[in-house]
Amino acid sequence: MPSDNRQLSAVPTNIITGFLGVGKTSTIRHLLRHRPAGERWAVLVNEFGEIGIDGSLFTGEHREEQGVFIREVPGGCMCCAAGLPMQVALNQLLTLARPDRLLIEPTGLGHPKEVLEVLSSNFYRDVVDLQRILTLVDARKLSDTRYTEHDTFNQQLDIADVIVANKRDLYEAADPARLSAYAEQRGLASKQVVFTQNGEIDAALLEGGTMATTVAAHHHHGHDEQRPLVSEVPIPECGYLKAQNAGEGYESVGWRFSPSFVFDREKLFAVFTGIVAERMKAVFITHNGVFGYNLTQDALSEIELDDCLESRIEIIADKINGDWDAQIMACVSARQ
Repeated sequence: MPSDNRQLSAVPTNIITGFLGVGKTSTIRHLLRHRPAGERWAVLVNEFGEIGIDGSLFTGEHREEQGVFIREVPGGCMCCAAGLPMQVALNQLLTLARPDRLLIEPTGLGHPKEVLEVLSSNFYRDVVDLQRILTLVDARKLSDTRYTEHDTFNQQLDIADVIVANKRDLYEAADPARLSAYAEQRGLASKQVVFTQNGEIDAALLEGGTMATTVAAHHHHGHDEQRPLVSEVPIPECGYLKAQNAGEGYESVGWRFSPSFVFDREKLFAVFTGIVAERMKAVFITHNGVFGYNLTQDALSEIELDDCLESRIEIIADKINGDWDAQIMACVSARQ
């Protein structure tokens, strides 16, 4: 990386938010694949779970030498502790990448207004140029009170400059009108609404200033600020570690496995198809190569990755299934 001591100024920055399983990661992957030639893009991604998967999914497809730089903030809402976890990761990312564009993906259970407040602070006011906030939504969920009565879900819509109605291919005829009615009910009828599928949006949607305000209702998750991140602690001699988290009405459980563990790809796929959860993401080292997995309530997808440092999995659900440990361990085919 060439030396560049110029002061960072007005980096075009977008928040891409939305509830669990709506396709934020797929949208960012699409944008990265279609970024302008020669541009350096940075992605700061936050995950509700303790393990951290998205960084491995992104870096398995994109490398820093290709102009894509990734940093994760796992373990809940990255704006907690007065924004310190977010600020540390963001400062490191900006210093390393010196990007032409910065994308920030808060967890689907996070608080985008708090993230907006950090980015609008005096410290970042001249560093980032906060542009359009994109909120992804699955219009089918508007008939489910678990979403419409969830404060975070509504906050994500309220803060949007553009509402991206993803998974259009799965909608029924009445779903688009239901979204329009809900937006009008919340006083959001003037917002731009774009329908798409598989997160395939035009990068031009990122351009333009945000109209969102920076007043946030502060919250407290009760995190232990001194606790080391499970995503970074050494894996013990047994070859794996497990972590759990809970909040906003959901629970998460995740595992990290030593790279010496090699998994049976077919057995993994069979286990994953039987998991009932709001979300599951994973990267696994198998005898057939490295693969990334993404499970929503609609489907399980598998993509081949170039590489990963270790196998990881994170599941978010209403309630954790105690059988998942044994099911995943039964997929280990060798330990090298």
